[in-house]
Amino acid sequence: MTNQPYDGYDPYGQQPQAPQTPQGWPGQGHQQGYPQGQQGYQGQQGYEDPYAAQQYTQQWQGQTWETQSQAPVSAQATAAEETAYLPPQGYEPPAPAPAPTPASAAEYGPATVAGNARITDAQRARAEGRSPIIEPGMQPAALTALLGLLLAGAAAVGTYALLVPLVVLQAVTAAGWFRLNGMWPARQGIALGFAGALAADAALLASDRSPSAILGTLGVWVLLALVLQLRSHADPDERMYGLMATVAASALAIVAGGYLAAEADAVTVGAIAVAVAVLARALPLPTPASVVVALLAAAGGGAAAGSMTGLGTSGALLGAGAAACALIGHRVASYDYPSRFVHFTAGVALPLSAAAPVVYVLGRALV
Repeated sequence: MTNQPYDGYDPYGQQPQAPQTPQGWPGQGHQQGYPQGQQGYQGQQGYEDPYAAQQYTQQWQGQTWETQSQAPVSAQATAAEETAYLPPQGYEPPAPAPAPTPASAAEYGPATVAGNARITDAQRARAEGRSPIIEPGMQPAALTALLGLLLAGAAAVGTYALLVPLVVLQAVTAAGWFRLNGMWPARQGIALGFAGALAADAALLASDRSPSAILGTLGVWVLLALVLQLRSHADPDERMYGLMATVAASALAIVAGGYLAAEADAVTVGAIAVAVAVLARALPLPTPASVVVALLAAAGGGAAAGSMTGLGTSGALLGAGAAACALIGHRVASYDYPSRFVHFTAGVALPLSAAAPVVYVLGRALV
Protein backbone atom coordinates (compact mmCIF):
# COMPACT_ATOMS: atom_id res chain seq x y z
CA MET A 1 0.00 0.00 0.00
CA THR A 2 1.41 3.20 -1.11
CA ASN A 3 1.22 6.08 1.31
CA GLN A 4 -0.28 9.27 -0.16
CA PRO A 5 -0.31 12.63 1.53
CA TYR A 6 -3.69 13.52 3.10
CA ASP A 7 -5.24 16.53 1.37
CA GLY A 8 -8.61 16.55 3.09
CA TYR A 9 -11.86 15.00 2.14
CA ASP A 10 -12.93 15.61 -1.42
CA PRO A 11 -16.24 13.91 -2.12
CA TYR A 12 -16.01 14.32 -5.86
CA GLY A 13 -12.36 13.80 -6.24
CA GLN A 14 -11.83 17.13 -7.93
CA GLN A 15 -8.81 19.28 -7.60
CA PRO A 16 -9.02 23.02 -7.03
CA GLN A 17 -9.43 24.78 -10.33
CA ALA A 18 -7.60 27.82 -11.42
CA PRO A 19 -9.60 31.03 -11.95
CA GLN A 20 -10.92 31.36 -15.45
CA THR A 21 -10.49 34.32 -17.70
CA PRO A 22 -13.55 35.25 -19.83
CA GLN A 23 -13.25 35.09 -23.57
CA GLY A 24 -11.70 38.11 -25.14
CA TRP A 25 -9.62 39.13 -22.13
CA PRO A 26 -5.85 39.53 -22.45
CA GLY A 27 -3.92 36.37 -21.86
CA GLN A 28 -6.87 34.09 -22.47
CA GLY A 29 -5.85 30.50 -23.21
CA HIS A 30 -2.19 30.97 -22.13
CA GLN A 31 -2.48 30.68 -18.39
CA GLN A 32 -1.09 27.79 -16.41
CA GLY A 33 0.42 26.36 -19.55
CA TYR A 34 -2.84 25.08 -20.94
CA PRO A 35 -3.83 25.31 -24.56
CA GLN A 36 -6.33 27.98 -25.57
CA GLY A 37 -9.93 27.01 -24.98
CA GLN A 38 -9.09 24.07 -22.65
CA GLN A 39 -9.23 23.74 -18.91
CA GLY A 40 -6.31 22.45 -16.98
CA TYR A 41 -8.28 20.02 -14.91
CA GLN A 42 -10.62 18.74 -17.61
CA GLY A 43 -10.35 15.04 -18.09
CA GLN A 44 -9.04 14.18 -14.64
CA GLN A 45 -12.34 13.00 -13.27
CA GLY A 46 -14.57 13.35 -16.39
CA TYR A 47 -16.66 16.12 -14.89
CA GLU A 48 -17.26 19.59 -16.19
CA ASP A 49 -18.17 22.71 -14.33
CA PRO A 50 -21.88 23.39 -15.12
CA TYR A 51 -21.39 27.13 -14.82
CA ALA A 52 -18.27 27.32 -16.91
CA ALA A 53 -20.11 27.59 -20.22
CA GLN A 54 -22.19 30.50 -18.98
CA GLN A 55 -19.05 32.55 -18.55
CA TYR A 56 -18.61 32.50 -22.29
CA THR A 57 -22.18 32.46 -23.62
CA GLN A 58 -23.98 35.06 -21.43
CA GLN A 59 -22.15 38.15 -22.58
CA TRP A 60 -24.06 41.35 -23.64
CA GLN A 61 -22.58 43.06 -26.66
CA GLY A 62 -24.85 46.16 -26.65
CA GLN A 63 -26.31 48.57 -24.13
CA THR A 64 -28.57 47.13 -21.51
CA TRP A 65 -32.09 48.33 -20.70
CA GLU A 66 -30.89 50.32 -17.74
CA THR A 67 -28.41 52.33 -19.79
CA GLN A 68 -31.10 53.15 -22.37
CA SER A 69 -33.99 54.20 -20.13
CA GLN A 70 -32.27 55.82 -17.20
CA ALA A 71 -29.91 58.72 -17.36
CA PRO A 72 -26.87 58.82 -15.15
CA VAL A 73 -27.28 60.19 -11.69
CA SER A 74 -25.21 63.25 -12.49
CA ALA A 75 -27.32 63.99 -15.59
CA GLN A 76 -30.54 63.66 -13.61
CA ALA A 77 -29.28 66.02 -10.97
CA THR A 78 -28.28 68.55 -13.63
CA ALA A 79 -31.67 68.33 -15.33
CA ALA A 80 -33.45 68.76 -12.01
CA GLU A 81 -31.45 71.85 -11.25
CA GLU A 82 -32.18 73.31 -14.68
CA THR A 83 -35.92 72.67 -14.52
CA ALA A 84 -36.46 73.60 -10.89
CA TYR A 85 -38.40 76.81 -10.32
CA LEU A 86 -36.37 79.46 -8.65
CA PRO A 87 -37.95 82.83 -7.94
CA PRO A 88 -36.08 85.70 -9.54
CA GLN A 89 -33.61 87.38 -7.29
CA GLY A 90 -34.68 90.75 -6.02
CA TYR A 91 -38.36 90.20 -6.90
CA GLU A 92 -40.71 92.82 -5.58
CA PRO A 93 -44.51 92.68 -5.73
CA PRO A 94 -46.09 95.17 -8.14
CA ALA A 95 -47.24 98.41 -6.65
CA PRO A 96 -51.02 98.84 -6.32
CA ALA A 97 -52.72 100.69 -9.12
CA PRO A 98 -53.63 104.28 -8.32
CA ALA A 99 -57.21 104.98 -7.42
CA PRO A 100 -59.27 106.24 -10.36
CA THR A 101 -59.88 109.92 -10.31
CA PRO A 102 -63.36 111.22 -11.00
CA ALA A 103 -63.73 112.11 -14.63
CA SER A 104 -65.44 115.15 -15.92
CA ALA A 105 -68.46 115.12 -18.25
CA ALA A 106 -66.26 116.04 -21.31
CA GLU A 107 -64.79 112.53 -21.06
CA TYR A 108 -68.11 110.72 -21.56
CA GLY A 109 -70.17 110.47 -24.70
CA PRO A 110 -73.94 110.80 -24.96
CA ALA A 111 -76.13 108.19 -23.31
CA THR A 112 -76.72 105.14 -25.49
CA VAL A 113 -78.74 101.96 -25.26
CA ALA A 114 -75.69 99.81 -26.13
CA GLY A 115 -74.08 100.45 -22.74
CA ASN A 116 -70.51 100.94 -21.59
CA ALA A 117 -67.81 98.28 -21.29
CA ARG A 118 -66.68 99.47 -17.87
CA ILE A 119 -69.89 100.51 -16.12
CA THR A 120 -73.51 100.56 -17.09
CA ASP A 121 -75.04 103.68 -18.55
CA ALA A 122 -77.36 103.94 -15.56
CA GLN A 123 -74.40 103.91 -13.15
CA ARG A 124 -72.54 106.44 -15.24
CA ALA A 125 -75.56 108.72 -15.39
CA ARG A 126 -76.02 108.58 -11.61
CA ALA A 127 -72.32 109.28 -11.05
CA GLU A 128 -72.60 112.34 -13.27
CA GLY A 129 -75.77 113.54 -11.54
CA ARG A 130 -78.02 112.86 -14.52
CA SER A 131 -81.26 110.93 -14.72
CA PRO A 132 -80.69 107.29 -15.76
CA ILE A 133 -83.44 107.39 -18.35
CA ILE A 134 -83.42 106.56 -22.06
CA GLU A 135 -86.61 107.18 -23.96
CA PRO A 136 -87.76 104.77 -26.67
CA GLY A 137 -87.04 107.12 -29.53
CA MET A 138 -88.55 107.67 -32.94
CA GLN A 139 -88.72 104.08 -34.21
CA PRO A 140 -90.84 102.72 -31.34
CA ALA A 141 -92.92 105.89 -31.55
CA ALA A 142 -93.54 105.21 -35.23
CA LEU A 143 -94.68 101.68 -34.41
CA THR A 144 -96.98 103.03 -31.71
CA ALA A 145 -98.43 105.52 -34.17
CA LEU A 146 -98.95 102.78 -36.75
CA LEU A 147 -100.73 100.55 -34.25
CA GLY A 148 -102.85 103.51 -33.10
CA LEU A 149 -103.90 104.26 -36.65
CA LEU A 150 -104.82 100.61 -37.14
CA LEU A 151 -106.99 100.77 -34.04
CA ALA A 152 -108.63 103.98 -35.23
CA GLY A 153 -109.37 102.61 -38.69
CA ALA A 154 -110.57 99.21 -37.42
CA ALA A 155 -112.92 100.89 -34.94
CA ALA A 156 -114.54 102.77 -37.78
CA VAL A 157 -115.07 99.49 -39.64
CA GLY A 158 -116.62 97.42 -36.86
CA THR A 159 -116.17 95.54 -33.62
CA TYR A 160 -114.63 92.38 -35.04
CA ALA A 161 -112.25 94.37 -37.20
CA LEU A 162 -111.10 96.19 -34.07
CA LEU A 163 -110.41 92.83 -32.43
CA VAL A 164 -107.41 92.10 -34.71
CA PRO A 165 -105.10 95.03 -33.79
CA LEU A 166 -106.38 94.87 -30.21
CA VAL A 167 -105.14 91.28 -29.76
CA VAL A 168 -101.72 92.33 -31.10
CA LEU A 169 -101.64 95.21 -28.63
CA GLN A 170 -102.53 92.95 -25.71
CA ALA A 171 -99.85 90.37 -26.58
CA VAL A 172 -97.10 92.98 -26.88
CA THR A 173 -98.26 94.57 -23.62
CA ALA A 174 -97.93 91.32 -21.63
CA ALA A 175 -94.49 90.51 -23.07
CA GLY A 176 -93.19 94.05 -22.71
CA TRP A 177 -94.13 94.36 -19.06
CA PHE A 178 -92.26 91.21 -18.09
CA ARG A 179 -89.19 92.30 -20.03
CA LEU A 180 -89.37 95.75 -18.48
CA ASN A 181 -89.15 94.12 -15.05
CA GLY A 182 -86.10 92.07 -16.03
CA MET A 183 -88.00 88.78 -16.09
CA TRP A 184 -87.23 87.10 -19.39
CA PRO A 185 -88.02 84.53 -20.52
CA ALA A 186 -91.13 84.34 -18.31
CA ARG A 187 -93.29 82.26 -20.62
CA GLN A 188 -95.81 81.23 -18.02
CA GLY A 189 -96.46 84.78 -16.83
CA ILE A 190 -96.68 86.16 -20.37
CA ALA A 191 -99.00 83.35 -21.43
CA LEU A 192 -101.16 83.89 -18.36
CA GLY A 193 -101.47 87.63 -18.97
CA PHE A 194 -102.27 87.16 -22.63
CA ALA A 195 -104.80 84.46 -21.82
CA GLY A 196 -106.51 86.86 -19.43
CA ALA A 197 -106.74 89.46 -22.20
CA LEU A 198 -108.32 86.94 -24.57
CA ALA A 199 -110.76 85.89 -21.86
CA ALA A 200 -111.72 89.52 -21.29
CA ASP A 201 -112.27 90.06 -25.02
CA ALA A 202 -114.46 86.99 -25.21
CA ALA A 203 -116.44 88.13 -22.17
CA LEU A 204 -116.90 91.57 -23.72
CA LEU A 205 -118.24 90.13 -26.94
CA ALA A 206 -120.52 87.74 -25.06
CA SER A 207 -121.90 90.48 -22.80
CA ASP A 208 -122.48 93.03 -25.57
CA ARG A 209 -119.32 95.01 -24.61
CA SER A 210 -120.25 95.44 -20.96
CA PRO A 211 -117.41 96.86 -18.84
CA SER A 212 -118.28 94.47 -16.03
CA ALA A 213 -116.70 91.72 -18.15
CA ILE A 214 -113.33 93.47 -17.78
CA LEU A 215 -113.65 93.79 -14.01
CA GLY A 216 -114.81 90.20 -13.59
CA THR A 217 -111.98 88.80 -15.71
CA LEU A 218 -109.45 90.93 -13.86
CA GLY A 219 -110.60 89.59 -10.48
CA VAL A 220 -110.49 85.99 -11.65
CA TRP A 221 -107.02 86.39 -13.10
CA VAL A 222 -105.61 87.98 -9.97
CA LEU A 223 -106.85 84.96 -7.98
CA LEU A 224 -105.43 82.58 -10.57
CA ALA A 225 -102.02 84.26 -10.49
CA LEU A 226 -102.01 84.07 -6.69
CA VAL A 227 -102.75 80.34 -6.73
CA LEU A 228 -100.03 79.64 -9.29
CA GLN A 229 -97.43 81.57 -7.33
CA LEU A 230 -98.33 79.73 -4.12
CA ARG A 231 -97.58 76.45 -5.88
CA SER A 232 -94.15 77.68 -6.92
CA HIS A 233 -91.02 76.29 -5.21
CA ALA A 234 -89.04 79.52 -5.57
CA ASP A 235 -87.89 81.73 -2.71
CA PRO A 236 -90.59 83.84 -0.99
CA ASP A 237 -89.12 87.10 -2.30
CA GLU A 238 -88.95 85.76 -5.83
CA ARG A 239 -92.50 84.46 -5.62
CA MET A 240 -93.76 87.85 -4.47
CA TYR A 241 -91.88 89.57 -7.27
CA GLY A 242 -93.31 87.16 -9.83
CA LEU A 243 -96.80 87.59 -8.43
CA MET A 244 -96.69 91.37 -8.77
CA ALA A 245 -95.29 91.17 -12.31
CA THR A 246 -97.91 88.64 -13.37
CA VAL A 247 -100.79 90.60 -11.88
CA ALA A 248 -99.59 93.87 -13.43
CA ALA A 249 -99.07 92.33 -16.87
CA SER A 250 -102.46 90.67 -16.77
CA ALA A 251 -104.14 93.87 -15.60
CA LEU A 252 -102.59 95.99 -18.35
CA ALA A 253 -103.43 93.47 -21.06
CA ILE A 254 -107.01 93.09 -19.80
CA VAL A 255 -107.51 96.83 -19.37
CA ALA A 256 -106.41 97.34 -22.99
CA GLY A 257 -109.68 95.63 -23.85
CA GLY A 258 -111.36 98.92 -22.94
CA TYR A 259 -111.04 99.88 -26.61
CA LEU A 260 -113.46 97.06 -27.37
CA ALA A 261 -115.93 98.33 -24.77
CA ALA A 262 -115.68 102.02 -25.75
CA GLU A 263 -117.67 103.82 -28.41
CA ALA A 264 -116.26 103.52 -31.91
CA ASP A 265 -115.88 107.30 -32.35
CA ALA A 266 -114.08 107.60 -29.04
CA VAL A 267 -111.67 104.85 -30.05
CA THR A 268 -110.93 106.61 -33.33
CA VAL A 269 -110.27 109.98 -31.69
CA GLY A 270 -108.27 108.55 -28.78
CA ALA A 271 -106.06 106.31 -30.92
CA ILE A 272 -105.24 109.17 -33.30
CA ALA A 273 -104.44 111.48 -30.37
CA VAL A 274 -102.07 108.89 -28.86
CA ALA A 275 -100.32 108.44 -32.19
CA VAL A 276 -99.75 112.20 -32.55
CA ALA A 277 -98.65 112.61 -28.94
CA VAL A 278 -96.04 109.83 -29.08
CA LEU A 279 -94.55 111.15 -32.30
CA ALA A 280 -94.32 114.66 -30.86
CA ARG A 281 -92.75 113.29 -27.68
CA ALA A 282 -89.99 111.62 -29.70
CA LEU A 283 -88.82 114.95 -31.16
CA PRO A 284 -85.34 116.10 -30.03
CA LEU A 285 -86.59 118.67 -27.54
CA PRO A 286 -86.05 119.20 -23.80
CA THR A 287 -88.33 117.01 -21.75
CA PRO A 288 -90.66 119.75 -20.39
CA ALA A 289 -91.04 121.33 -23.81
CA SER A 290 -91.54 117.92 -25.41
CA VAL A 291 -94.36 117.05 -22.99
CA VAL A 292 -96.14 120.36 -23.62
CA VAL A 293 -95.81 119.99 -27.38
CA ALA A 294 -97.11 116.42 -27.21
CA LEU A 295 -100.22 117.42 -25.24
CA LEU A 296 -100.99 120.33 -27.54
CA ALA A 297 -100.51 118.17 -30.63
CA ALA A 298 -102.78 115.48 -29.18
CA ALA A 299 -105.50 118.02 -28.43
CA GLY A 300 -105.27 119.36 -31.95
CA GLY A 301 -105.34 115.86 -33.41
CA GLY A 302 -108.31 114.94 -31.25
CA ALA A 303 -110.20 118.04 -32.37
CA ALA A 304 -109.48 117.25 -36.02
CA ALA A 305 -110.57 113.64 -35.61
CA GLY A 306 -113.63 114.74 -33.60
CA SER A 307 -114.74 116.97 -36.43
CA MET A 308 -114.87 113.91 -38.68
CA THR A 309 -116.90 111.95 -36.12
CA GLY A 310 -119.79 112.73 -33.80
CA LEU A 311 -117.60 114.16 -31.02
CA GLY A 312 -116.92 117.55 -32.62
CA THR A 313 -114.79 119.93 -30.58
CA SER A 314 -115.03 117.73 -27.51
CA GLY A 315 -112.57 115.51 -29.27
CA ALA A 316 -109.84 117.90 -28.14
CA LEU A 317 -110.55 117.06 -24.49
CA LEU A 318 -110.63 113.36 -25.22
CA GLY A 319 -107.41 113.63 -27.17
CA ALA A 320 -105.63 115.54 -24.38
CA GLY A 321 -106.78 113.04 -21.73
CA ALA A 322 -105.68 110.04 -23.80
CA ALA A 323 -102.34 111.71 -24.51
CA ALA A 324 -101.70 112.35 -20.81
CA CYS A 325 -102.13 108.64 -20.00
CA ALA A 326 -100.08 107.68 -23.04
CA LEU A 327 -97.18 109.86 -21.87
CA ILE A 328 -97.29 108.12 -18.49
CA GLY A 329 -96.97 104.75 -20.22
CA HIS A 330 -94.17 106.17 -22.36
CA ARG A 331 -92.32 107.29 -19.23
CA VAL A 332 -92.70 103.87 -17.59
CA ALA A 333 -91.16 102.22 -20.65
CA SER A 334 -88.16 104.56 -20.35
CA TYR A 335 -87.25 103.56 -16.80
CA ASP A 336 -83.59 103.05 -15.86
CA TYR A 337 -81.91 102.56 -19.23
CA PRO A 338 -84.00 99.70 -20.62
CA SER A 339 -82.89 97.57 -23.54
CA ARG A 340 -83.96 97.91 -27.14
CA PHE A 341 -86.29 94.96 -26.73
CA VAL A 342 -88.09 96.85 -23.98
CA HIS A 343 -88.38 99.88 -26.23
CA PHE A 344 -89.88 97.81 -29.03
CA THR A 345 -92.38 96.02 -26.78
CA ALA A 346 -93.27 98.05 -23.71
CA GLY A 347 -92.31 101.29 -25.43
CA VAL A 348 -94.73 100.52 -28.25
CA ALA A 349 -97.64 99.05 -26.31
CA LEU A 350 -97.77 100.83 -22.95
CA PRO A 351 -98.84 104.26 -24.31
CA LEU A 352 -101.86 102.75 -26.04
CA SER A 353 -102.74 100.35 -23.20
CA ALA A 354 -102.55 103.08 -20.57
CA ALA A 355 -104.87 105.32 -22.60
CA ALA A 356 -107.63 102.70 -22.95
CA PRO A 357 -109.48 103.44 -19.64
CA VAL A 358 -109.59 107.19 -20.36
CA VAL A 359 -110.86 106.55 -23.88
CA TYR A 360 -113.69 104.45 -22.48
CA VAL A 361 -114.63 106.83 -19.64
CA LEU A 362 -114.43 110.10 -21.62
CA GLY A 363 -116.01 108.48 -24.63
CA ARG A 364 -119.04 107.48 -22.56
CA ALA A 365 -119.26 110.95 -21.03
CA LEU A 366 -118.80 113.04 -24.20
CA VAL A 367 -120.74 111.10 -26.80
